[in-house]
Amino acid sequence: MKNNTAKAGTATPPYCPSRYRAFRRATNPVNIGGVRIGGENPIRIQSMTTSDTLDIAATVRQCVNLAQAGCEIIRITTPNHTAARALRDISRSFRDAGYTQPLVADVHFIPAVAMEAAEHVEKIRVNPGNYADKKRFNTREYTDAEYEGELQRIYEAFSPLVLRAKTLGRALRIGVNHGSLSDRLMNRYGDSPEGMVESALEFVRICESHGFHDIVLSMKSSNPRIMIAAYRLATARMQTANMFYPLHLGVTEAGEGQDGRIKSAIGIGSLLYDGLGDTIRVSLTEDPWFEIPVAKELAQKAELLWKKTVKEEISEKFKCAENTAPLNYYRRETVPVELASDVAAGGNNVPRVIVPASLPLTAANVAAINKELRATHATQREIRAEGLLVQIKTAADFSALPALAHALNGEVKAIFAQPGAFEYSAFPEDFSWKSQTQLILVTPTFINDTAKDTLQQGLNFALKHNFPVAIALSFNDIEQRLGERNLALLKQFPQNKLIFTVDSFEDAQTHPLGFYRRAVEMLKQLGLSAPFWIRNTLHSEMGFSFYNEQRGQDSSEEENKLLAQKILSKSAADFPSRLIESSILSGSLLCEGFGDLISVEDVPSQAKSLTLAYDILQGARVRVSKTEYVACPSCGRTLFDIQATTQKIKAKTGHLKGVTIAVMGCIVNGPGEMADADFGYVGGAPGKINLYVKRECVTSGIPQENAVEHLVNLIKEHRKWVEPPPV
Repeated sequence: MKNNTAKAGTATPPYCPSRYRAFRRATNPVNIGGVRIGGENPIRIQSMTTSDTLDIAATVRQCVNLAQAGCEIIRITTPNHTAARALRDISRSFRDAGYTQPLVADVHFIPAVAMEAAEHVEKIRVNPGNYADKKRFNTREYTDAEYEGELQRIYEAFSPLVLRAKTLGRALRIGVNHGSLSDRLMNRYGDSPEGMVESALEFVRICESHGFHDIVLSMKSSNPRIMIAAYRLATARMQTANMFYPLHLGVTEAGEGQDGRIKSAIGIGSLLYDGLGDTIRVSLTEDPWFEIPVAKELAQKAELLWKKTVKEEISEKFKCAENTAPLNYYRRETVPVELASDVAAGGNNVPRVIVPASLPLTAANVAAINKELRATHATQREIRAEGLLVQIKTAADFSALPALAHALNGEVKAIFAQPGAFEYSAFPEDFSWKSQTQLILVTPTFINDTAKDTLQQGLNFALKHNFPVAIALSFNDIEQRLGERNLALLKQFPQNKLIFTVDSFEDAQTHPLGFYRRAVEMLKQLGLSAPFWIRNTLHSEMGFSFYNEQRGQDSSEEENKLLAQKILSKSAADFPSRLIESSILSGSLLCEGFGDLISVEDVPSQAKSLTLAYDILQGARVRVSKTEYVACPSCGRTLFDIQATTQKIKAKTGHLKGVTIAVMGCIVNGPGEMADADFGYVGGAPGKINLYVKRECVTSGIPQENAVEHLVNLIKEHRKWVEPPPV
């Protein structure tokens, strides 16, 4: 999406009750074969079979596997009449095996197939972009009369299914995919969230004209930023129209492994934390049952937040004001801060990555840290730590910083030194810094009376030595707007030497995402445009959830301290959870244009911290460090082994920084979902592959065994190829 520097959301109602606390959006429940979606019901977990629908035994086995993994709603691709009729036997065998999960037919292109499927399963998913419209990527202008004529044609094509679903008690999902909009909508709205929302609402209006309301909406995209914007806009438009339909959330074609989980957490998690979403699917290019644990964790985290605020009245300070809801991406304007002679944070610079030192600063540990960072950079050339965060506990630790900078030998650009209980008054008077590595002090504001001089001491020390300062804001700072004294201190300090971050979350009902938003909004109101550093810590992520889950309403200060210690002692085995929560916090903020530095802390190693931070930046589309893959999760329409093929393509092309490659199982959504991909590898027929450049099919019918080599040659022809570095 383009960078829109105007105020986002102009003349648009808010998309959620509050951007600071997680109030669940009110929806009218929809019954799907006994499983209710929306209202006060739990977030429902969905997935989709990948077997050939005509292989009834295989499809039933996959349905059973999904049910046993905890999937609550199971979707089955239904490409033709034969597959639609097969749903009868699949449903019967699944029920005979003792399972009650509702089944959903996924229908594209052929309305008569949807009509047949409605006889056998509890829900039908239709895509408005291809249910009654044709997509040829044609460009033409429609007069108002022609446009109305097209709407009438859609009404006549879709109404029979609506009426049949009403008679049979079936539900419908109106599932829009970015990139599969009809030519009519593309020509009026472009390939945009606005077009996606209008596509869905056209079909909603037809349903409502027949008094049918068992509807669920989805606005999926492979780009989390577009997906987030589309769902927000859809919710805002429904709010205006007094519609309360549940939402099914998903990032389509998210890919596999860590990248797929990160993209899904960014897109799904950010909306859940805003109180949006009633059912979710994590679309991974893996066996579908591997999607379920990830979806469950996302749902559990959101429901914990909702539980804390569901009964509380929304006070004015927590309400989402009119015209402030960001429905488009625009980056927060900041004053750049120099980290080194060739690296700055803020301004128009890409977000910078800070890695925490997880070991005490002994000579041996510094060597180990340096070795690990260099090894990671050697294997992934675009991955480099631009800052190292170290904890200072004593004056001796502080005095050792110059030696640490020398030992790092320029491997990182800046050392962020964060004192704990160590007082600035204990800083050595003769401290000197002569290194190509910058020193940045990380200090809390400490607006309370017991440490009122700490900020003054830190700023004075920084001014004396010409060091930048990172100010860690607490909840009280935000509630009290820093206080006049501290605000005056910060405004007097050079703005090109100032960074802000967040320190603690004393208010347990404010989730970290909302807390950062409030901090950024406060800085804007105070006229402070310093860069913002997103810190993903145990306290702000897993610790927050864990804390809320276990603390009592009247816990004593001592009990809370013991609980905090318990949080910090959680083992490295929780890394998958840390990955998800770091992706939600950082990815959501980055997709909103907030965040100039990022660190993932309290993880098992510097290498994991480094790679996870870069992968989150890439997932949010704000900093590219490797090849980007758009890979569909496979279904019964897939015409080749997409998991093995994706791995083969990655092995050949994984070194091509800045190149986006789509791997799509079939042409249903392939050409459209490749909207922002440079090259596409798409199943065209059994054993045959079509290759695309952008949306244009340039070669078709390539034998699958030769297709990857043809893809490499195509990349070379378009001068996007570089030779891989020597091993």
